[in-house]
Amino acid sequence: MARIPLLQLNDISLTFGGDPVFDDLSLVIQPGDRVALVGRNGSGKSTLMKVIAGLVEPDRGEVVPGPGVSVGYMEQDPHLSGFATLGDFAAHGLEPSEMYLVERAGEGLKFDPARPVETASGGERRRAALARLMAGSPDLMLLDEPTNHLDIEAIAWLEDELKQSRKGYVIISHDRAFLRALTRATLWVDRGVVRRQEKGFEAFETWRDTVWEEEDLQRHKLNRKIKAEARWAVEGISARRKRNQGRVRALQDLRAEHAAQIKRQGTAAMALDAGPKSGRKVIEAEGISKSFGDTTILRSFSLTVQRGDRIALVGPNGVGKTTLLNMLIGRERPDSGSVRLGTNLELALFDQARAQLDPDTSLWDSLTGDPDMRVSGKADQVMVRGAPKHVVGYLKEFLFDEAQARAPVRALSGGEKARLLLARIMARPSNLLVLDEPTNDLDVETLDLLQELLGTYDGTVLLVSHDRDFLDRVAATTIAMGGDGRATIYAGGWSDYLRQRKQADVPGVVAKPKSQPPSGKPKAAPKAGLSFTEKHRLEALPSEIERLEAEIGKLEELLSDATLFTENPVKFEKASVALVERRKKLAAAEDEWLTLEEKAAS
Repeated sequence: MARIPLLQLNDISLTFGGDPVFDDLSLVIQPGDRVALVGRNGSGKSTLMKVIAGLVEPDRGEVVPGPGVSVGYMEQDPHLSGFATLGDFAAHGLEPSEMYLVERAGEGLKFDPARPVETASGGERRRAALARLMAGSPDLMLLDEPTNHLDIEAIAWLEDELKQSRKGYVIISHDRAFLRALTRATLWVDRGVVRRQEKGFEAFETWRDTVWEEEDLQRHKLNRKIKAEARWAVEGISARRKRNQGRVRALQDLRAEHAAQIKRQGTAAMALDAGPKSGRKVIEAEGISKSFGDTTILRSFSLTVQRGDRIALVGPNGVGKTTLLNMLIGRERPDSGSVRLGTNLELALFDQARAQLDPDTSLWDSLTGDPDMRVSGKADQVMVRGAPKHVVGYLKEFLFDEAQARAPVRALSGGEKARLLLARIMARPSNLLVLDEPTNDLDVETLDLLQELLGTYDGTVLLVSHDRDFLDRVAATTIAMGGDGRATIYAGGWSDYLRQRKQADVPGVVAKPKSQPPSGKPKAAPKAGLSFTEKHRLEALPSEIERLEAEIGKLEELLSDATLFTENPVKFEKASVALVERRKKLAAAEDEWLTLEEKAAS
């Protein structure tokens, strides 16, 4: 017996007055579907979700919910006007006997139902909207970036709730780990086309790359055919008095087909320049403490940050991660203890509140008005890593079009604001990069590029994030804060931290950070002759060496293609430069490992 769909979209078309966002789109969402909705920033994911929710009317076609089906939508910017408290908003539509559902969701998502709406932050409003959706338990849940502004504990609670739910849901999220854990189908929005695969997000990137490879192959065949037909047309004029008009028309059709193909949006042309080297010791914190009233944020914490370290701060919202970050970089004074900054530091800061961006300023003025980017006497140029560039050209490198240059920052999506802030901080050299929640709203491709840049960045990185996958990819050291004033240092990223903490909780078991000796060298435990930071560096180096060896292997495989130089010389040059850089980094990492290993053994 056929199942009755939760919802159907039939021949949907939507333009917003320009190029079609969707055209002749049809899809079906079945009971129990667990769908990842993915695509580049600006591709139309949120618009499609609003069409499904009935909040955006298509130009043509129909949205047909199943009989008696309830649809709930959690939007990115909820409107709470008319409600006194977050709890009033979250409980709207529930019976008094169901109020416990809001309280339960509030506890899991960490928001205070008694908080007045007018004093609530954007993150608290979003958590209230998510609690309202979870408490209402509609047949089809539409979740637009539900993990933004949630800490890792709240993400884990939400993940567990959705795993146990029998309801259908569609999720937009940048959180790979969240999508991998929950989804069993994928909707991919790409240049106005929505494709569906009956596999979860785990299989998305392989599927995407296969589609793009097939597309490139077809485009290559079409280009060759156009060249052959064009050559015939030119030679045929002199060889024959009369042209074969059918072939001429066929050539015109081929050219029209080529012109109609929509070019894929590239990745942002992001780059990081580490500039002059800092001193070897970047930050030294000794016995620092911090309290606000009766609440102790940090007590007697010490840390030495060496040049090149990749350190992540993790923990629930409100435990003081950003406060500790600000103390480490000298923006906030500890109550006791001392922080000494190293020499020759060039700081670049990505703040989670995007406070560096004035919402009423245009994108153009946001760049040209920055004193560090201003070019004297040139109102239309900005200084980018020591060289002047036209402001529109630089914005295009970060995937903004010319029409957006004079638009206000407030008109940008969350992902676009993040890209604009990245454009600002990447314009100038730095050797200490501080990233406070950088992954919110960024699409998968931009996250991939950012992670790759951080992997080759010669400076030091301090990072706060709730994105577990990103932490595993970037961090070599993790500082966990639990809200009791303690901050504990672990080697490795998020998964390494979880494993070590779990081992520490087992009686009689001593937690040992994951460490594999590079290139088959004999394993030796760190000895007392090493400093605390050197011990962690020795434990982290093997995974760094393994990563560099894997990257070198991929680059060597790419460069082994004999056609690469002739068909894509720019890609060939970039790959060659990257290969040289990674070989140098590998040699330096192996030397450092040997030095520390010898010191540990002495």
